[in-house]
Amino acid sequence: MTINLRGTAGGASAAYVRDGASQPLSERPLPASMAQPTVSIIIPTYNTAPYIADTLDSVFAQTFRDYEVIVINDGSPDTTELERVITGYRDRIHYIVQPNRGLSAARNAGIVVARGEFVALLDSDDVWESNYLAHQLHVLRTNGYDVVYPNATTFGDPLRSGRLFMNVHPSEGEVTFESLVTQRCNVMVSVLARRKAIVDAGLFDESLRSSEDFDMWLRIVQNGGRIGYHRQSLVGSRLRRGSLSADAVNMCNHIVRVLDKTAREMTLTPAQQTLVTARRAYFAALLRLHEGKRAFFAGDHKQAVQKLSEANAHLGRRKIALAVLLLRLMPGLLLRAYDIRDRLVFKTTTR
Repeated sequence: MTINLRGTAGGASAAYVRDGASQPLSERPLPASMAQPTVSIIIPTYNTAPYIADTLDSVFAQTFRDYEVIVINDGSPDTTELERVITGYRDRIHYIVQPNRGLSAARNAGIVVARGEFVALLDSDDVWESNYLAHQLHVLRTNGYDVVYPNATTFGDPLRSGRLFMNVHPSEGEVTFESLVTQRCNVMVSVLARRKAIVDAGLFDESLRSSEDFDMWLRIVQNGGRIGYHRQSLVGSRLRRGSLSADAVNMCNHIVRVLDKTAREMTLTPAQQTLVTARRAYFAALLRLHEGKRAFFAGDHKQAVQKLSEANAHLGRRKIALAVLLLRLMPGLLLRAYDIRDRLVFKTTTR
């Protein structure tokens, strides 16, 4: 089935066209011949035609079989190649096409038409282990969670392949508003969730082009939802230079936006408000740090000194202070030091 979505401000109020007839998504007729699945798998895609076959193959290899697959083409520039690649899967997926509106809008488009009690979020360049759905459902149901996330193993980048998500982004203790804000718990985005929990939280914020998942988890726990995790690696998380998460400036900027939104729109206790303010200052400093690094590598040493100095006024790190000093006195030496470090790392990881 192919569904064409017309662009609107919010996923829930979008309209779709099927067989020439238009009607609100909330009034979508369900095919009488199709039983309601337990899980709806939501796969947004944008410029991932080279990878999506691996993603879909991992879905169709699941030991748990009661699911539907919804692929959302978010106005991707590689649509011709994407549709060629998924030709062999078209009788097993619901394929939605919409103008480019970002990851949040693409996920919302899938969630709104989803028929399952649960939704599973899967990026179109990642892959699942064959027992992903079976194990996630077991953990979620056994513990009464609204959202559950697993561990993941990175691949695709020779410098970072093989790392476990929870070794780099730990989760310790209960998932609460405080543990999310302080990053004591970091939610791996390939979650299984009760559809109702996401809908009740207001769906993904379509004004956010990054860190939209962080915003969602905060809203779910503040809405009384329970998020849990386990440490079994069930996801292969592909690392790509072109992915949103590869841009540290973009990520920090959006985390600051999420924290600003949290302080503005949520009813927080005084302790929570203080915590959000402190973390906002920390991520604003990290933003300046990464902006300074970007300026340095672009050859703008004056801008780099300014940004790094602003960052270190909050972070107070000796390495940053030394980098600022070298930038002022011997910028060429600092650049050579980075070049030598990168060469050594590359040599070590490619032996």
